[in-house]
Amino acid sequence: MAPTDPGTTRDQPTPPVSSDPTAPADSTSLDPTPADAFDALYVGLATALFRQTYLLTGRRDLAKESVERAFEQAWQRWPEVAVDRDPAGWVRAAAYEYAMSPWHRLRRAHRRPDPQSAADTDSGALLDALLDLPPAYRRTLLLHDGVGLGLPDTAAETEASTAAAAGRLVTARAAVAERLPASTTPLSPDEESALLHEQLGTIALAQPVAALLTPHAVRTSSENKARLWTQAAIALTAVLIGLAAVTMVTAPPRYETPPSPAEQVGGVPPRGGPQRLTTQDLEMQRKLDDELVHGPARLVPEVR
Repeated sequence: MAPTDPGTTRDQPTPPVSSDPTAPADSTSLDPTPADAFDALYVGLATALFRQTYLLTGRRDLAKESVERAFEQAWQRWPEVAVDRDPAGWVRAAAYEYAMSPWHRLRRAHRRPDPQSAADTDSGALLDALLDLPPAYRRTLLLHDGVGLGLPDTAAETEASTAAAAGRLVTARAAVAERLPASTTPLSPDEESALLHEQLGTIALAQPVAALLTPHAVRTSSENKARLWTQAAIALTAVLIGLAAVTMVTAPPRYETPPSPAEQVGGVPPRGGPQRLTTQDLEMQRKLDDELVHGPARLVPEVR
């Protein structure tokens, strides 16, 4: 099915037109620069991508932030993005990944969806049903029935097999259909996809587009952030090198086992000399001395 709704389809880039006021007036006539190509992609895709990310999150501020962050990443990797077979798909995938990051739940400003501005009750119910889907099912439904991608491309962009993407799509459609008024006539899968495509486009077009940054501002912000991260990495590397140098200078040349702390040993008798002789010991000593000289059967050496 060919996508027709500018609110949910991937817009084709317009001829390169630079929004940089410092660029020469005739720079796009013969030899467009990388900045011209980036600006053309931004002008042709940013608005539609904002509406798509709004359908994913229900938050206009988060949708605006996701679009601008995705294009900043694209400009940082422009040599890679420029030769991609689908630069718009590359930026869309980056915006979707950022918009659906679970870390946004920790931010107070992004915990609850914005109040719906659509007056149609059915449109409000469809958006509520879409936001209640698990992230993978929500993304699959939007890519296939909203953006108009085929099932293989949808599976590739959601990093799933074709069978898994088809199962998510069927489950998501059934969950959405339960929240909407039942149709009087049964619809085929193609008719159901066309109806969802139209309804999602109506919701997206009903939302006012946030004041997105200009392409030149996005490129400048991307370059400033890249420069800041580079400086931070250099500073961190210098600190680590300095710490390593200080450690090498102050560290001992070899490892010496530190002496164990002194501990008092118990259970050992105190040191002392020979014990004092008792009365019995003295009597025995005198008796032995007397018998050594006068006793019988003793051999006494003769002194000559």
